[in-house]
Amino acid sequence: MYLQVDDIHKLNVYAKGNKNGVPVIFLHGGPGGNVDEKCEMFFDFKKHFVIFFDQRGCGKSIPFAEIKNNNIDNLVEDIEKIRKYY
Repeated sequence: MYLQVDDIHKLNVYAKGNKNGVPVIFLHGGPGGNVDEKCEMFFDFKKHFVIFFDQRGCGKSIPFAEIKNNNIDNLVEDIEKIRKYY
């Protein structure tokens, strides 16, 4: 699914696992990283509820490689928006 976080950025976000389990927000590496199936190998989905997302300008997030409105403050705000959504 896509989560609109400002006028131009939509983040590719998905969650997997036990909604009553330990909550985790997974942050991929960078610059320019992304989430994929390999990221899932770190978790026991019977015990964890994991939210995966491609950060601004990365992976399947839209627009790809966009640096406008893409700074550490915005990235932290995105995590909070994702947390509140789930």
